[in-house]
Amino acid sequence: MATEFDARDFIETDYAGNRAQPSASPSAPAAMNPTNRPPTREELESQVSTAHQKLAELKQKQEVLERERASLEEARRRRTEFQTGHEEMVQQLTRGIGILEEVSLKARREADQAQRSAEAFKEHFSRVQLLDEAGWTQENYNTELSRALTTLENARMELNSARVQIPQLTGQSPAAGTSPGAASGNPAGLTNLPLPQLLKLGLALTWPLALSVLLGVGALVLILARK
Repeated sequence: MATEFDARDFIETDYAGNRAQPSASPSAPAAMNPTNRPPTREELESQVSTAHQKLAELKQKQEVLERERASLEEARRRRTEFQTGHEEMVQQLTRGIGILEEVSLKARREADQAQRSAEAFKEHFSRVQLLDEAGWTQENYNTELSRALTTLENARMELNSARVQIPQLTGQSPAAGTSPGAASGNPAGLTNLPLPQLLKLGLALTWPLALSVLLGVGALVLILARK
């Protein structure tokens, strides 16, 4: 039995469908694209509001950063002040301790010297107080006189020696009287004195002893002469 074919059986329906739908033309008017349209008033107001909001957020962040910067600068200033003050105090206190220790040592030396001089003065004062010419006789006059002069000259030598080491005995302060070396009992301080003063000082310290020796020899000669 013969089969009858229809001409429509040889047409692809997919192809026919594709031809039935016209493709979009690349030259379609731009007004058909909704992304190219001008913004509306509502969109502009929204964009302005968003910009204001972002600007407010940036200002808030700026304020936070400004506060952090001020806090960091204050911390840096305090740290610098601490380091500078620490170094300054260490230097000044170290120097002050050294100066005060030197002053304290000098004061102790002067106090010791003053104590020794005071004890020596008391001893010489007692000896001078015991001198009494009422008990002298014609026989022991020269001997007692020589002994009394020796006692007085020893006391004078002690007084002169103490005046050299302790300027207050002459009514002068240590700063205005003599050099620190002489005030503290250091003989090196005498090297700053001129030669005439050194000669006078040496004569003041030695002539009492020489006079005592001469008087003792004279008294001995008189005693031997009477015998």
